[in-house]
Amino acid sequence: MNSLRATLLLTLAASSISAAAQPGKALLPELIRTVPSPYREELETLHTAIPTEEQQAALQKIAAQPEAGLILALKYIGQQPQAFDFLTKQLSKDTDANHRLLILTQSLRGQVRSLQASSRSLHSPSAVRAELAEQPEKRMQLQTILEHLVATDSNADVALEAARDLRKLNWGVNGQFLLKAADNAHQRQDTAGETALRKEAYDWLPYDEQVNLPTFLRTPPPVFSAVPESKAIRVLAFGDFGNGSPAQKQLAATMLTYSKQHPFDFGITVGDNFYPRGVSSPDDPHWVNDWEKVYGPLGISFYPALGNHDYLQADGPAAEVIYTHKSKTWHMPATFYTYTAGPVQFFVIDTMEMSDTALYQQQLAWLDAEIAKSKARWKVVYGHYQVYSASRGDEQNLIDRLMPVLRNGVNLFLCGHDHNLQELQSDGGVSFFVSGAAGASLYDFTQKNYTRTTFQAKQNGFNVIDADQNSLKVSVIGMDGTILKSVDIH
Repeated sequence: MNSLRATLLLTLAASSISAAAQPGKALLPELIRTVPSPYREELETLHTAIPTEEQQAALQKIAAQPEAGLILALKYIGQQPQAFDFLTKQLSKDTDANHRLLILTQSLRGQVRSLQASSRSLHSPSAVRAELAEQPEKRMQLQTILEHLVATDSNADVALEAARDLRKLNWGVNGQFLLKAADNAHQRQDTAGETALRKEAYDWLPYDEQVNLPTFLRTPPPVFSAVPESKAIRVLAFGDFGNGSPAQKQLAATMLTYSKQHPFDFGITVGDNFYPRGVSSPDDPHWVNDWEKVYGPLGISFYPALGNHDYLQADGPAAEVIYTHKSKTWHMPATFYTYTAGPVQFFVIDTMEMSDTALYQQQLAWLDAEIAKSKARWKVVYGHYQVYSASRGDEQNLIDRLMPVLRNGVNLFLCGHDHNLQELQSDGGVSFFVSGAAGASLYDFTQKNYTRTTFQAKQNGFNVIDADQNSLKVSVIGMDGTILKSVDIH
């Protein structure tokens, strides 16, 4: 496995080379002999011209990386939609495990991302995305090929990479195929491969179980009322908190002090409710220690969203839904749901499902329909993952999937995930706030030259939403109770 890992690491730099804006040509004579004949012939069939500068760079690497020529060839083959059949056939025909690994990492990975309906991949041109997105049968074909590769390939590194691609296409099946691969490695007496495959399998089996949660946990109830429509409301909002840290407890004390002068009608959370791995059951000690004791003194009900850390135990999401029936403060009727409060309709989404799995269509269709029929003066959507952020950057899956729905009348999107406080430029009439600073360790703003930020603060804090029939105001409150930013949304 070590030699294949070394090959894979050496290819990472090559995968980031952008095509030079200069005339290209077929393979240079010195490079031709380093590329196996099937791949040379496919380049010729595709009439692919590779910039001379990139070919010369590959030649300079060959002494240390003999596969440099093949890596370059596969990079350009993978950019052609018509090469799909050739590449998938080579996965079964090519007996060299290094070659199969490179097909996965250098050619097919970009097409996997395209089939994922995302423009996240920098190495997947728009032409590839457009063609593949219109051909769902190719998604199923590639999924079947990857499943077979994970379960049967004679090389553990190839099986691992195939599993990582399969995960992008279809959550909920990775663990079972990886366990088959581990059994095969055991029969081959490949101890290192078996260990790596079993570790990956056990890491992902809990996620598989979560994706296959009972349907009723993912079935939102009809819209319900939390506060009468005629009443103006004040809402406490925060995220990324449940770790029992001094910062969490100090900020909760600030919330309590603030509420004595400005009473809250209820609260919302934007996920990562419990660290480091969510809760194990409705009786987990986290509930008392990091929820009831900390926020119970506020004397209000909360309507939480799930975050990625809430998914890190197999029973975590189910436990958070079921705890609703044990608590006076916690109300999560499903993994996504909607309710009205005063002049606002709130839509709580599961961004883990919406961004990271193939299950998002049902939730997105529900959200679109609920927004369309809402008669509320204001519409607020909240969940965990960011759409825009100056820390982790923009979440392309949510831009692709969620933004077209948000632009249909939503006024505010509130999230966490990045552990700081931000306001971002509006998009399509939607205002954006990040509120992920209620106790977890704080994040820097790492996106250089990021232009969407209108406010940012690396400190613990929370948000307050005030709404009546005439106005919707969002305030950012710091650790000491100071108002750091206040915005009227029109």
